[in-house]
Amino acid sequence: MSISVRDQFGKHLAQLAQDDSKVLALDGDLGNSTRLDSIEKETVDSFLQMGIAEQNMVGVAAGLASIGFQPWVCSFATFLTKRALDQIVISVAQTNFDVKLVGSYSGLLTSNTGKTHHSLDDIAIMTTIPNMTVIAPGDAGETVAAMNAMHKNTGPMYLRLTRDETIPLFLPDSEFEIGKGKTLREGTDVLMVTTGSMTNRVAEAIKQMEDMSIAHQHFPTLKPFDKELLLEGARKVPLVVTVEEHYIRGGLGSIVSEILSEELPKRLYRIGVPDSFFGCGTDEELLEASGLSVEKIRKSIVALSSKLF
Repeated sequence: MSISVRDQFGKHLAQLAQDDSKVLALDGDLGNSTRLDSIEKETVDSFLQMGIAEQNMVGVAAGLASIGFQPWVCSFATFLTKRALDQIVISVAQTNFDVKLVGSYSGLLTSNTGKTHHSLDDIAIMTTIPNMTVIAPGDAGETVAAMNAMHKNTGPMYLRLTRDETIPLFLPDSEFEIGKGKTLREGTDVLMVTTGSMTNRVAEAIKQMEDMSIAHQHFPTLKPFDKELLLEGARKVPLVVTVEEHYIRGGLGSIVSEILSEELPKRLYRIGVPDSFFGCGTDEELLEASGLSVEKIRKSIVALSSKLF
């Protein structure tokens, strides 16, 4: 059964706000889409409508954090990370304030809105900022667990959420520790490395290739990155493949490439969104066009493996 990541986000942030009066939700006039309207309905005193003014919203959040609140700033990922980048760096990261930044509608799957709304560079942007933690959970259960960890730990954090409504609760447990990855499957032929929305699709692709020994690691935290787990898995295989709903430069593939090139030189292939803008389309059309559908991922793995074995 599929459970919406954004629905769980809204419901759980409302619960956090009810339990802790220091938790505030700042909305960029997108509450119906991001599900921040759950807080407006249930815990109105914790909800601040900031309008379509992302720079101001981040500045207000920094001010609130400076007097002891824990603001959760939510907007579409592309608007939050690019329109308000200067404020994020100067007012939040440099001060090391306890501001939680939530990028909803990340990646390609933004409900037929087109290239203006696609967020395909936010991992690259946010992981380069000092003091910033970057998290991309794989399903709704892990989203809740990640939010609990974010609430308990102070400092600037970016939570990357998908709009995709088709992801089931597939991860083996709801435990979450910032900076730790998870081994979902052991194998000796290929190591698949994923994050966020692509983890379930890769897991589905692997199920269709039982004739191969494929390992699978999921990294819900992109910064700090679990280097030790990656190296442990990479030592057992001749080929490492990363998959992400993000440009292939600057994201998960680049992080893995940097680690392996320094610690354990290894054959690596990156699957992600190519260097181009995409137009409007259904989720299925955009995933197929970018090579990120389950079938396209499966074919890529088979083709890459055939060159080695």
